[in-house]
Amino acid sequence: MKAIFFSLLLVGALSITAHAQPLTSKQIDTLTERTLKAFDVPGIAVCIIKDGKVIHSKGYGVRSLNSKKPVDENTLFGIASNSKAFTAAALGILVDEGKLKWDDKVRDYIPEFKLYDPYVTESFTIRDLLTHRSGLGLGSGDLMLFPSPNAFTLKEVIYNLRYLKPVSQFRTKYDYDNNMYVLAGEVVARVSGMSWDAFVERRIMKKLGMANSAGSYARVKDHSNEIDGHAPVDGKVQVVDRDTMALGHSAGGIYSSIADLSKWVKYLLSDDTTKKVISGDVKEEMFTPQTIIPVHGKSAYNTHFASYGFGFFLSDVKGYKQVTHTGGLEGMVTQVTMIPELGLGIIVLTNQQEGDAFSAITNQIKDSYLGVTNTDRVKEYSARRAGSVDEAKKITDAVWTTVANNEKRGSTDISEVKGTYKDPWFGEVTISVKNGKAWFESKKAYKLKGQLFFYKANTYVVKWVDRSMDADAFVTFTLNEEGKTKGMTMNAISPNTDFSFDFQDLDFVKLQE
Repeated sequence: MKAIFFSLLLVGALSITAHAQPLTSKQIDTLTERTLKAFDVPGIAVCIIKDGKVIHSKGYGVRSLNSKKPVDENTLFGIASNSKAFTAAALGILVDEGKLKWDDKVRDYIPEFKLYDPYVTESFTIRDLLTHRSGLGLGSGDLMLFPSPNAFTLKEVIYNLRYLKPVSQFRTKYDYDNNMYVLAGEVVARVSGMSWDAFVERRIMKKLGMANSAGSYARVKDHSNEIDGHAPVDGKVQVVDRDTMALGHSAGGIYSSIADLSKWVKYLLSDDTTKKVISGDVKEEMFTPQTIIPVHGKSAYNTHFASYGFGFFLSDVKGYKQVTHTGGLEGMVTQVTMIPELGLGIIVLTNQQEGDAFSAITNQIKDSYLGVTNTDRVKEYSARRAGSVDEAKKITDAVWTTVANNEKRGSTDISEVKGTYKDPWFGEVTISVKNGKAWFESKKAYKLKGQLFFYKANTYVVKWVDRSMDADAFVTFTLNEEGKTKGMTMNAISPNTDFSFDFQDLDFVKLQE
């Protein structure tokens, strides 16, 4: 039965390959130039690896709207969560050396590790750190990491995990989690005796010849060829503050270029058995499904199954295994995609936080190798994006119209809600009057400050000073039996707000003055 199935699969695969007409470099140039314009992205770098060779590696547009210098194959981008695969490989090196096992308990290496549920705490393994099945919700606790800079320390992040309440049973559901990868990096540090950054640079990047890459922005040796991040601010794309990520590099801190990342992707696609970096067993573990991700509805690539491995998303596309990941920091988003059976790797790095841009390029290139015809991913994703933006605008416009009408009626007395509020893991925020305006300000997350406006009943909205975040939020005050304010909760207004603004996980209590 297995032999018959494999034969049928092979015939289907050969049929697809026979009809494939890979895009030429000139066609990729046209595709990327269209993408720059359609999604208002200042700069993009694109690399294609096929059968162990780099067949296209080129920069497009500019590194920064300020400098106007061109992007090239050596331009450094923050690759964000594409760093997670390096963390998985770093742990794999330690597994190869017999210094730990995938199913070792986290508390064996980080004794102070503690989650909300004692059973989960004691049962949590290294494998669990890498596979997004902790039971915590999407992006839970990310406000300790993003936006950067902030005042949270690694010690505080580890300690505060005990306050994050689960939303599902342990190991039963996929929910993307950055903080577990922060802990994975700390395991690397404690076992190896060197920082995660240094370990990854020495044991992976140096061995692969990734000479210009670094584990974090602060460790970049030469800043002469790097991008600035960009985002729409009041409808116009402009340079935004750099997300320097003071901690959590193992979840998303690496800076690299397509020239360097091509060496990483070539290595992962190779049949190397020399343990130049990791063993074949470790690589196989990284590419093996660990946590099921439900697939709903019709897929453009006849995808039936999806999962998360170690540092990579795994799925079937037109009968092939796809290994991929994306990454996003303020002002920049990236994607790495591999189809091992085709010897194909695609790397797209961008300097604007618009994910549909890398999707359009990656999938149009992928289509040409899979024999998928008559597609225009730029047009398709541009239309999808426009619809999403319009829908979000309707929601946010309605909220701000209500606020504006309230403002016309005169200022709101906030004396009852003024004060200091504390969430167990996020810390303190103050509600005060500043320059005659109601004001919200976080003690540790420096960028989360802005004017507070009355909305309805016990709910206000906060408009952040940093307009690049697209994360304005509802602030709802809760009352005690006597009608006095006792606490508050928060939720993002726009459905397009990045999941790392996990306001919904906050539960503030008003402190007595």
